[in-house]
Amino acid sequence: MATPCHCLAGAARSLRAAPALRGSPLRTSSAARRTFASQHSSSSGLPVRPKTQQSPCTLRKQQPGVQSRGWAWGEGQSRGFSKTAARHKLKTIEEVRARNKGGPFNLTAAVLFVSAGGAMYAYFTYEKERLARKRIAEQTKGMGKPKVGGWFDLMDQDGNKFCSDDMAGQYALVYFGFSHCPDICPDELDKMALMYDKVVEKCGKVLLPIMITCDPARDTPKVLKDYLQEFHPEMIGLTGDYEAIKQTCKAYRVYFSTPPTVKPGQDYLVDHSIYFYLMDPDGDFVEAIGRNFTADQAAKVITDHIKDWQGPLKKKKEW
Repeated sequence: MATPCHCLAGAARSLRAAPALRGSPLRTSSAARRTFASQHSSSSGLPVRPKTQQSPCTLRKQQPGVQSRGWAWGEGQSRGFSKTAARHKLKTIEEVRARNKGGPFNLTAAVLFVSAGGAMYAYFTYEKERLARKRIAEQTKGMGKPKVGGWFDLMDQDGNKFCSDDMAGQYALVYFGFSHCPDICPDELDKMALMYDKVVEKCGKVLLPIMITCDPARDTPKVLKDYLQEFHPEMIGLTGDYEAIKQTCKAYRVYFSTPPTVKPGQDYLVDHSIYFYLMDPDGDFVEAIGRNFTADQAAKVITDHIKDWQGPLKKKKEW
């Protein structure tokens, strides 16, 4: 009976010691862990990683009032998987708002965006206008299209011969009128003088301002010379006999009409088309400029066409 008593006493002592064992964590000595790792690695045949002196991970000190969330990287240390230093942690809401205040857009980005948009708008606007001018200039070129302009052989205000070949190599602005016109022709010739000066200012002397009379019976070379001096000294006045003027007006699709019964010395008016005909250096028609254009608008149209020209030009200075 002595043996069972001893067994019961030992079991009781074991039960009293169990709570103390459960309350304290089990610890193994470093020598035991090393022995176990050595035996395990030798038995499995796997290579043993050498022990490093310091671990890159350290436990950051817990700040007062901030709950710790486990392991964190030490200050000034780099992460093992990256060479960059750890980003400064935002501490307050004001710091977060200050960092995200501009968002993806700021003043520099806005300026660049507006500048790029303005440059693209200007480029596409210029290309649109250039293509429109090109389309207008090519409307009368090619087979099956009415041709404006052609050969003529007339006389200028100095009595010299002037033909269509004398316009080659330069742009020409041709107007049809007569010296006895009471109002329309003087207004248009004043506008023509302003247009010419504006074009010369930007492009040089590459434009010939020409007036062809629709009244050859009264507009002699001397009359034209005195008449055109009132508007601009560079204007060229052309006249000739009635048939030559008629053929020239027909080539330029210009309508004109004189009274059928006119006595010598009798005053009369001539009905005619009111357009400026812009001709290119090859003698081809470019565009008709009507009375609805101001001098500035017409000069811009002419200047743009001149700058679009790719061939040689007879001019005294570059723009």
